[in-house]
Amino acid sequence: MSEFLQHLVNMLVLGGTYALLGIGLTLIFGIMNVVNFTHGVLYTFGAYIMFIVVQQVGLNFFLALPVAVLAGWLLGAAIELTLLRPLRGSDIDTTMLVMIGAWIAMQSGSLWIWGGVAKSVATPFPEAPLVLGPVSVSWLRLFVLAAAALLILVTYLLINRTSLGRAMRATFQDHDTASLMGVNVDMIYTSTFAIGSSLAAAAGALLGPVYVIFPQMGDLAAVKAFAIVILGGLGNITGAVIGGFILALAEELGAGYVSSGYRDAMGFVIIIAVLIFKPTGLFARAERVG
Repeated sequence: MSEFLQHLVNMLVLGGTYALLGIGLTLIFGIMNVVNFTHGVLYTFGAYIMFIVVQQVGLNFFLALPVAVLAGWLLGAAIELTLLRPLRGSDIDTTMLVMIGAWIAMQSGSLWIWGGVAKSVATPFPEAPLVLGPVSVSWLRLFVLAAAALLILVTYLLINRTSLGRAMRATFQDHDTASLMGVNVDMIYTSTFAIGSSLAAAAGALLGPVYVIFPQMGDLAAVKAFAIVILGGLGNITGAVIGGFILALAEELGAGYVSSGYRDAMGFVIIIAVLIFKPTGLFARAERVG
């Protein structure tokens, strides 16, 4: 029983960051109909920004996270303005090829700048974990869980309680009608891609200090983000959150009760089952945006 509780605690920490990845990806697809293959690179970018700000600039660890989120927002806006806006109206195949090219170029750039040696980020948290009965959890992982929960809440409030969120939901429903009603659709697309990118960067900035940072770290994260979106239903933000925790639970239980070598495989067994029995995702009937 104690081992199971430990796995649940680990699932909460991992699921929060998975949810951030899934929300960012499904937000971009739901509103812009763009398959963002740079999502994993943006995740890596956030981790490296955390490393630069903490290890090289010497800024406070807790202030480095907002810097990484802002950097992800700016990079996402730049990608949308330079690559996606000129392709507005193009077919999805052309957009996908451009985004795949951007992913390869950005990852190669990371490898050229940082090399293949893994980096680590020093944290202000004590090494001794917090022990609660049979369960122990590091203070860093508690911070990751709290920060991820806060970012998920902020994103929910942004989508459902602000004028920008209303404009985003209107654009999702019908971008032509939204434009006729005075919504700046181009601005909404840029904002959407920037927000989704900042969430991916936030996930990387949170998990970077937990593990190590290297240029290819975003590849598996991107695959998992796509799995979460498929699991929760394309364009469904609530489904992306739940899907992130389901994937994290499957990985934890698979690693704990089957084999650690099957950690990543267990989640994708669920994805295959979902695609076979419910291809639209587990939460397709829920509201897709908001």
